[in-house]
Amino acid sequence: MASEPSQVSSLPLPPVQYINQYTDENIRRGRAPRPPPLIHDTYSMFGNSFNADDTIIRPLESQGIKRLYPLHFDRRRELRKLNHSLLVNFLDLLDLLVQCPESPRRGEKVEDLSLLFIHIHHLLNEFRPHQARETLRVMMELQKRQRTETALRFQKHLDKVMEILQQALQMLPDTADLDSKLMVPTEAFEDMDCSNPDDTVNEACSGLDRLMCDIIDAL
Repeated sequence: MASEPSQVSSLPLPPVQYINQYTDENIRRGRAPRPPPLIHDTYSMFGNSFNADDTIIRPLESQGIKRLYPLHFDRRRELRKLNHSLLVNFLDLLDLLVQCPESPRRGEKVEDLSLLFIHIHHLLNEFRPHQARETLRVMMELQKRQRTETALRFQKHLDKVMEILQQALQMLPDTADLDSKLMVPTEAFEDMDCSNPDDTVNEACSGLDRLMCDIIDAL
């Protein structure tokens, strides 16, 4: 029976021996290791040396690469020229491999292609700040439009609630009519038997309750 293929991650595993030191107990007692200090000079990444003060997109000269286009240029035009040069050099490399595979010019063509690719990538990377600004502008416009639509919906609901309240206020009866309906007729008390005070109170309360119910039903 063949063994099941193991999953391989494209990224390196986290440093478990470093993560295990950040337990709740170590953090509470202050035993967790401090974060690494900030780098203020040079550092190495992917085999290349970088300076902390360097710009995000370094010039080609600072990387030891010969510039193929002038300092002041049109990026679209230069990208089109580099693309054509890349195609021509690739075709020359194919002809060279077919006619004379052992020629030393093969290495020169490969270096020329690499140099062209580096310049193309460099020109494309110079568009990254502009792309970031445009992306931020689009995101802010979307947020503005969403907030404006939300405010309009809230305003519509507020207007609808105010209209309902206004209609409810208009449907309320007049105060004079309500006072006249709430007046208790004296005949209801004249027919009451006052021989027993408790019975009189109960009958009076029952009569008032019935009267209030009639008024509510009339409303």
